[in-house]
Amino acid sequence: MPTGYDASRPSAVFLKLGAWWSGAGYRTVPYAIGSCATRREQARGALRQHVLQDLKKRGLRVQGYGLPASLARAEGPRGSSSVVLPPASQAQGSKFNPRYQEIKRPQKRSRPYNTCITETLPTLRYRYYQNVCTHSYSFVWWDWARWEREIDWMALNGINLALAWSGQEAIWQRVRVPGALAAPPAEVDEHFTGPAFLAWGRMGNLHGWGGPLPRAWHLKQLYLQHRVLDRMRALGMTPVLPAFAGHVPKAITRVFPQVNVTQLGSWGHFNCSYSCSFLLAPGDPIFPLIGSLFLRELSREFGTDHFYGADTFNEMQPPSSKPAYLAAATAAVYEAMTAVDPDAVWLLQGWLFQHQPEFWGPAQVAAVLGAVPRGRLLVLDLFAENQPVYTRTASFRGQPFIWCMLHNFGGNHGLFGAMEAVNRGPAAARLFPNSTMVGTGIAPEGIGQNEVVYALMAELGWRKDPVPDLSAWVARFAVRRYGVAQPDAVAAWRLLLRSVYNCSGEACRGHNRSPLVRRPSLHMNTTVWYNRSDVFEAWRLLLRATPNLTSSQAFRYDLLDVTRQGLQELVSLYYEEARAAYLHQEPEGLLRAGGVLAYKLLPALDEVLASDRRFLLGSWLEQARAVAVSAAEADLYERNGRYQLTLWGPEGNVLDYANKQLAGLVADYYAPRWRLFVETLANSLARGVPFQQHQFDSDAFQLEQAFVLSKKKYPGQPRGDTVQLARSIFLKFAPRKVASTG
Repeated sequence: MPTGYDASRPSAVFLKLGAWWSGAGYRTVPYAIGSCATRREQARGALRQHVLQDLKKRGLRVQGYGLPASLARAEGPRGSSSVVLPPASQAQGSKFNPRYQEIKRPQKRSRPYNTCITETLPTLRYRYYQNVCTHSYSFVWWDWARWEREIDWMALNGINLALAWSGQEAIWQRVRVPGALAAPPAEVDEHFTGPAFLAWGRMGNLHGWGGPLPRAWHLKQLYLQHRVLDRMRALGMTPVLPAFAGHVPKAITRVFPQVNVTQLGSWGHFNCSYSCSFLLAPGDPIFPLIGSLFLRELSREFGTDHFYGADTFNEMQPPSSKPAYLAAATAAVYEAMTAVDPDAVWLLQGWLFQHQPEFWGPAQVAAVLGAVPRGRLLVLDLFAENQPVYTRTASFRGQPFIWCMLHNFGGNHGLFGAMEAVNRGPAAARLFPNSTMVGTGIAPEGIGQNEVVYALMAELGWRKDPVPDLSAWVARFAVRRYGVAQPDAVAAWRLLLRSVYNCSGEACRGHNRSPLVRRPSLHMNTTVWYNRSDVFEAWRLLLRATPNLTSSQAFRYDLLDVTRQGLQELVSLYYEEARAAYLHQEPEGLLRAGGVLAYKLLPALDEVLASDRRFLLGSWLEQARAVAVSAAEADLYERNGRYQLTLWGPEGNVLDYANKQLAGLVADYYAPRWRLFVETLANSLARGVPFQQHQFDSDAFQLEQAFVLSKKKYPGQPRGDTVQLARSIFLKFAPRKVASTG
């Protein structure tokens, strides 16, 4: 959520949505904003007439309620489930494939606001939000109040297509194959991962790890899903529900001894105790049966908006590279959807093509994309700002796609962005030969960081062309953010734009690999794409701006975040100095640099993080425990939360992937590791023996595991003054001159 967001002003949502119509090329009509039912009906009528006249002028076919099918339910901000098409001249540029006329939208089915939209124009615009992983890295412990704020933020930024995947495990518990001996509930429950790892259970990567899920979890998630869907639909968004991708519990081989399944390979350095998913063969008669039973039960519970997400081969190599197999596997998923919902549209994360390009050659890609009728498969080009897939797949072989900015991996903290690439990317995709791009998307693995990047991407969903001057744009962003034009703050943001937010090239990934948050070694990469002196200067400028801006919560957050980044840079510099001293066998230099890193910088970082509730380990763990209805559940959820931030698996399987810089985590996880590293290097020099990385890793694992299993309580309320602490740390540690290391 944006820092300083005020959820107590719901009228702001509708003010923004009122601008939605004019921003899309339709003028704002009288009474388009308001809460009164009379005004709402007047707005609907006025909007209908205006859009109708505009469409007739452009010679477009009219049907239904006197509007084309695409606008049959365009009733203004409230209650609308359709997307108003901007005029072609304003929306997507002029080089769309004229043959691309097959986007399908849903028919009215189980809910009155689900409508038939068979789109015949290539200008349909989606503004998509979320990543399957976001539900675990960021949303996992949310209650309805937090979800409500997020959905309001989505509305304020014009999001009209988003995942709604809560509660699906409860639906799976209800799936029973008629005439078959059902698997005992315990076996089904044991298949589910714990809450913090559900994203990877849903994509077939994991099973069982961190579980089982208590019954109370299922009940709460069902309730939450209903509230989320009601609010999303009320604000005109199209929720994307989950569908069956083909993964099944191992127990199915006992219930159906003749079933044709393939056990896939391991994932994420897990062994087959927790990975090696069982995948139904596409030709097995059980496949469409299970898929349709699940979707029927899901639709009965939640209704449907006819968009479904499923990922069969997410970061998992299929058992065969033969196009015939890949086409059959893809068709089986889609046919299980349409057996229940003939109007189903499949939303597919295109990450599989990006993650394993050596497997997904032209024939393999074509097999998947061609197995679903054109216009019924909507592909998310998930990492398009860095490694777009549309350019090497001929615009996904004619299937529609959404240009997405992924940006963040694992929910890591760290100032990062490729804003120039983000700014240019959507326009370039629209102008690509025979482009089938139908929208833009924001798809981070984790949120709660680098808001400036998301503000830009949200704005690009409304633009035909890139922002002409990013430096001027970021200056306006600073003014809007703080509510006042403060020259030092503006200058600081311009420095950040040209440095941390100006990553370019395929090496740019929003995954924090700073030595601070990694298990130490002598071979850590400290290179960055920017001049570190820009970060330190931005830090200084923000401190100089404090007399005018300390009343702004957004400013205080940014000052802390830049202070955190400055300390992260200093950790890298002192690590380089300590490593050089060790390699040159200089124990005094090693202890001096290593001592500053482990015993001064990290405690200072922990102290300043503790001044803001958004950087507290205690907040994360309290949220986890608050979901529980018993002490045993609370312990399970807290352990899930600790594992995700650190070891990720029982043996450090995806170690530090989801690293975050939180007060408490720095003090009791990162700092002890660094102290052990410095002490081990010093002992190595004193004894005249080489440093043994393998032995250090084993010793470090003992510290890491002890943290995960600890029952220590951490504060959930901030302490200390951010501004005073940031100033003190800057005066104590910031270098006067920092050489360029970019």
